[in-house]
Formats: sequence, structure tokens, C-alpha cells
Amino acid sequence: MRYPLLIAACWRMFGHNLRSMVIELSSGIKDLRELSRKPLSGHNLSSATSALDSLIAIACDAEASDLHLDPTETVILVRIRIDGHLESYESLPKKIHLELIARIKVLAGLRTDEHFTPQDGRFYYTQNDGSRIDIRLSIAPTYYGENAVLRFLAPTRHALSNLGFSNVHEAQLADLLSRSYGMLLVSGPTGSGKTTTLYSLLRLIAQRPLSLVTIEDPIEYSIDGAVQIQARKGFSFADGLRSILRQDPDVIMVGEIRDEETAGLATNAALTGHLVFSTLHANDAPGVLLRLMDLKVEPFLITSTISLIVAQRLVRKVCVICAIEEEISLTEYNQLSRLFDTEIPKRVVRGGGCDECDGSGYRGRIGIYELMEINQEMREAVLAKVGAEELRMLALTAGMAPLLADGLSKVAQGLTTFEEILRTRYA
Repeated sequence: MRYPLLIAACWRMFGHNLRSMVIELSSGIKDLRELSRKPLSGHNLSSATSALDSLIAIACDAEASDLHLDPTETVILVRIRIDGHLESYESLPKKIHLELIARIKVLAGLRTDEHFTPQDGRFYYTQNDGSRIDIRLSIAPTYYGENAVLRFLAPTRHALSNLGFSNVHEAQLADLLSRSYGMLLVSGPTGSGKTTTLYSLLRLIAQRPLSLVTIEDPIEYSIDGAVQIQARKGFSFADGLRSILRQDPDVIMVGEIRDEETAGLATNAALTGHLVFSTLHANDAPGVLLRLMDLKVEPFLITSTISLIVAQRLVRKVCVICAIEEEISLTEYNQLSRLFDTEIPKRVVRGGGCDECDGSGYRGRIGIYELMEINQEMREAVLAKVGAEELRMLALTAGMAPLLADGLSKVAQGLTTFEEILRTRYA
């Protein structure tokens, strides 16, 4: 019965345009694999099918993280986020807007007759080299019609060695992964790579004979060997965590600690013999401890469960094609010394701009990190409920390298620039 009902709904919504829309959709539903074989030059943006196919190919070729399709009164604005920066591409004719959104909905298995409620979905795209990219979709009603944001998720980017951790950091993470209980929290603003870091660690754990269960919203990547649960309306992180604890897990990943209930359940799970991973919004690693106290987690629970805290940001990498090594001027050196209050490298690498990086001098991104282990002095400070500055001083005394120090290390290695470190300093 569902197919007659679907046809009737489409007829009510689209009337006499239904036949042409069905022809347009059927020409492209079966073929996301064929899209990847189309060349990137000479794109045809005149129809919904060809426009979507071409834009996905362009975004994947540019290693973009997001593709935005935003309708206005007269056109559809197309913007692509590359290395964290949103760039305008070009506009599409407004006349294909209805067919374009319908095509995207069909590919993602969403309701094509719903136009006033946000919808989320996903579908897959196969590139020329045979690799498959998972595309997560969000559609929302706007003043001029539904918009669409496509997020491109490439699992191959998740090797821990590619994320920018130093040898010392990798040793600290390896020590954590060898434990049978405790808690790792990853902190940073939206878009700082927290989820990528967690997935990289979870993929290593999934190779071992352990029970790994996650509760996520949304599930961004599939992990072989893990049980992944999707949080949704009426089934929160806290609800999922209660269910997970009845699933005999060894390792638990909670997508984000957002409220007091989830924070309490997660810390208690770590206390009762589970290895727990999660993310939390805070400005730096010591700030995570204060944020947990804000969420009404008892200090004794924090000191008993937290094993390692990772704070991170993402910076753009210097393009290796047009990289130029140069010595900074004395004036620049003095200015940077006042800003960073640490040793400044006198020779740096900057991108001159080329076709590969579209003239920006940057290509790709890398993380800068600070990792804080909880020692006895810090446990006593948390129990005494000291302030953020004292916690930070204790962490630095114990050997924590701050974000800026890790950033400057990557500048000295020629991986990024002072400008990028300054850009993320107050992010």
C-alpha cells in the first residue's frame, strides 16, 4: 500500500510536474557509483541531477568537509567548506530547487512529501579511486524553501598518526588504551576535530577482543566490531547510557556530555570498571574539570575516574607544493615573542599560493593539542575546589605542554604558520 500512497502524496504536492520530476529522479537514483566516473571539467549545472552530481564530485575532489545549498528569492547559493573556511562556489537557478531537494531526499531515504520539518539522513558516494565517502545530510525549512547541508565523512582520514599528535602524546594515549577502566574526555569548540580523535582511538580498540558500545547523535562513521546506538528524540544520551550498561560493555563511548544526568552516569560507569570516552565543551584541558563540577559531578568522582583530558584545535597546514622557507624579520620576531611568551622559531615555512591550494598557501588541516594527566596534586586541588588558574599551573608544573607550545612546535616543523596559531588562540 505504501507505493500508491506515495504516488498520491507526490501528485498532491507536485501536480502536473510529477511526471517530469519522476523522470529526473529515476535517471540518477541508481548511480552514485557512476557519478564518480564523470570528469570534473565541463560540469553541467542546468538540471537538478547533473548539478548535484557535479557539486558532489567537486566537493570530494577538493576534500571539502561540507557542501551548503541555500535557497534565496532568485537563486540557490552554493558554498563549500574547505579546511574550515566556507567559500562561495556559484549559484544555481532557482527553477531546479524543488527537484534538487527531492533528488537529495530520495538518495537519503527521506520523506519527499515533508517540507516544513527538519530531516536528517545519509547516503554514499564512490570516488574515482574506488574509495567510498559517507555523506551526512541535514535539510531544514527556510524562508525561501528547504536548504540542504551535506557533510562529507571520509574514514581514511582517521589514522591516529595523521592527526598531529607528538610522540609524547601518542605514548600517553597508548597508556590510556591499555587500561581496563577510567575516562578520557576530549575538549574543544565545535569543528575542532573532537569526534575524529575519538573515532581514531575507537578504531584501535575495536581491533581487540573487547565489547565496544557507543551512543551517538548522529552516528558519523561505522566502526567494525562496535555496537553503535543512535540517540534521538525521546532517547537521550542518558537513556542510551543506561541501556549500554546492561549490554556487558568493556568500553563505552558517549558522543557528548551535555547535561548533569549524562555526566553523572558516565563518571559512575568509569568508576565501576569501564573505559569511557566522551567529549565536553571547555576552553582548555584544566577547564574540563571545572565544567564537570558545574554539571554537579562530585569532586571525588572526578578525581577517581578521569584518566586523561585532551584539548584541541585545528589549524591549516602549509601547502607542500608552494611551501617557501624564509627567515622572519627582527620586528616580527619581537612582536611574536611578546604574544607567545616562549621561544619563537626564527625560520618558518609559508605557502606562496598555487593551483593546488587555490592560491591560499594552505592545503589540509592538522590538530594542535594539550594532554593533561591527573596526578595526586591535581586530585587534591579538585577536592579543594580550587580555581582554573591554579589547576592550570599545577598541570604545567606536572609537564603538560599547552596548546600554544604544541602549535609553535608545528610552526618550527614547517607544518603551519604563526597566523594560524594566532587565529585559533582564542577559539
